[in-house]
Amino acid sequence: MGTIVFVVFVLLAVLGPLIAPYQANQQLYDQARQSPSWEHWFGTDHLGRDVLSRIIVGSRDIFLISGAGTAIAVILGTILGLVSGYFGGWLDEILMRIFDSLMAIPALLFALLMLGTIGPSRGGVLAVLVIVYPPLVARVVRSVVLSEKNKSYLQAARTQGESTPYILFKLILPAVYPTLAVEAALRFSYSIFLTASLGFLGVGVQPPNPDWGLMVNEARRTYTQVPWALYFPSAAIALVVIGVNLMSDGLKKALRYE
Repeated sequence: MGTIVFVVFVLLAVLGPLIAPYQANQQLYDQARQSPSWEHWFGTDHLGRDVLSRIIVGSRDIFLISGAGTAIAVILGTILGLVSGYFGGWLDEILMRIFDSLMAIPALLFALLMLGTIGPSRGGVLAVLVIVYPPLVARVVRSVVLSEKNKSYLQAARTQGESTPYILFKLILPAVYPTLAVEAALRFSYSIFLTASLGFLGVGVQPPNPDWGLMVNEARRTYTQVPWALYFPSAAIALVVIGVNLMSDGLKKALRYE
C-alpha cells in the first residue's frame, strides 16, 4: 500500500503540469473561496487558485528537492560509513565525533540557522538535506561494516591482495544493501517532512511556487473562510510521509531486515 501511494505521487510529480486542471498560479477572481465541487475538486483558495492543481504541480518540487537531497545524502553517508567502519582507528574516531556534533543539533534548528545565513531557496534546502542526513546514514552503514569486516571471506580477499576499493564496494557494499534500502526510505520520508516544514516557516521554497508547506502557511491566515485550502495540502504531506514509511516497513520484511 505504501508503494502504491509513493508511485501515485511520483506520477503526479512527473506529469503534474500536464494533468493539472488549471495552472498552479492561475487566479480565478470570480471563483475565489469556493468550496470543493465538481469544477474544483479541492476548492479554491482566497486568491481563486485551484487547490488540486497547486497540490499536483507542487508535488514536483517536494519530490525533486527531497529525492535529490536524500540520494546525495545516502551516497555520501554510505561512502563515509564504509571508510570509517573498515579502517577504524583515528579516522573513525574523528569522523564519528564530527557526526556526533552535527547530530546534536536538531535538523530543523540547523536548517533555520543555515537558511537564515544563506537565504531561503531551493538550493539552500537541498544543501541542508545534504549536510543533515549523511551522518545518520554513515552510522547505520558503519555498524554493518563493523560486523562484516572480520569475516573469513574478507580475510581471504585481503590475503589474495585485493585492493581496498574492491573490498569496500564489491564485497562489503552488497552486504549493506538491505539495511541501506530501508534507511534510504526513512531518510526520504524525513526529507519530505523537513522540506514541507521549511516551506511552512517561510525559509524554504518561496512564493508563488505551490510548495505544500507554503500552501499550509498561506491557508492558515484564511482558515476560517477557506479551511479546505489548509486541509488538502496538509493531507498530501501526511499521506506521502505515511506511504513512504509503510514502504519502508515493507522493505524491512521483504529483505528480512527485522
